[in-house]
Amino acid sequence: MPGARLLDLTRSLRRAGRIATGVDRVEHAYLEQFLADDVPLFGLVRTPYGYILLDQNGMQDFLDRIDARVPWGEVDLLSRLPRRRSIAHQRAESDVRRLARAQVLPSRLPKMLSEVLPEGYVYFNVGHSNLTDRVLGAIHGSDGRIAAMVHDLIPLEHPAFQRAEIIEPFRDKMRRISASADWVIYNSNDTRERAEKFMEGWGRVPPAIVAHLGSEVPRADASQLPKGLALEGPYFVTVGTIEPRKNHAFLLDIWDELGAAAPPLFICGSRGWNNEGVFARLDQPLVENNVYELSGLSDQALAALVQGCAGALFPSLAEGYGFPPLEALALGSRVLCNDLPVFGEILGNRPVYAPVSDRYLWINTIKNWEESPPQAQNVDLFVGPSWSDHFKTVLRLR
Repeated sequence: MPGARLLDLTRSLRRAGRIATGVDRVEHAYLEQFLADDVPLFGLVRTPYGYILLDQNGMQDFLDRIDARVPWGEVDLLSRLPRRRSIAHQRAESDVRRLARAQVLPSRLPKMLSEVLPEGYVYFNVGHSNLTDRVLGAIHGSDGRIAAMVHDLIPLEHPAFQRAEIIEPFRDKMRRISASADWVIYNSNDTRERAEKFMEGWGRVPPAIVAHLGSEVPRADASQLPKGLALEGPYFVTVGTIEPRKNHAFLLDIWDELGAAAPPLFICGSRGWNNEGVFARLDQPLVENNVYELSGLSDQALAALVQGCAGALFPSLAEGYGFPPLEALALGSRVLCNDLPVFGEILGNRPVYAPVSDRYLWINTIKNWEESPPQAQNVDLFVGPSWSDHFKTVLRLR
């Protein structure tokens, strides 16, 4: 067991006040687990002015604010200076400064870590943020070890799906993990196989483990749904950011083909990037084809919508893990998805798999499900991987 753990919370700070993505939820799960353990815990956050170190009490206070048990405080002067940042981000950064055990300019990071953390501590970075030469060098320079999680390789394998400006920085992060990590934590065997092919070309493949991510199914609460949704008959949902790899265009094409007789389709997610064609289609009147765009739903409202649907549809072209179909199955929904290897690894034989090259199979399945809605009393709920099992694997690292 390490003498202490250092968890990077830079991503959680930057995304304060925003709807949590899958990666956000992983960082949150690590924070909760490590706070519950007996091993001394510290948190590291990067700001525009340097680095902040939180102790265990500070991290508990940070979690209380992330979970809205305690409100964020007022914005301080330093947090007002950088431009184009949300008020939530400014308030979160201001509070982190107030909660700090220590804070230093970038050049002083190795000294701060050496003075506060015991030899042999383990630095966990599970959010793909703050993976810089300075940080990784400071960890090793202060006799720490590095455990980094890799969630996916999508920017390297499918650069057309991403903003152009993130591709090379992402490649640099993966190269640094390859060169510096003492262990790599993968969310699936599929991700590990894909990542290690790149790392072999870069010259070093670090020791690794695979630990499937835990799933926490939110309580469904239909009272939180927007009023007036067309939920009287069979309807379908798809969940995820509206970005190219989620392949919303495929579903819009199907609904165009189904025409006026199509059942309602609810597209649940915020708008992403590189998807102007889909955005333009969504900006047209789609009500005649029964397509509705919903963003900003609470977890409880989304769970209610998914739980009541005739089927949840996931024609994704690439995934690192796939929380939305996993959670749809756990809520008792039928799932129709593209035949990606990671879906087969995580979801087994529970979904209906259909390659997106076979539009006929998709249309046929949707029509059949529309005509035969699932019977709630006959639903055999899917039980996905648990966080308990995940941490049993991860915390065996020595």
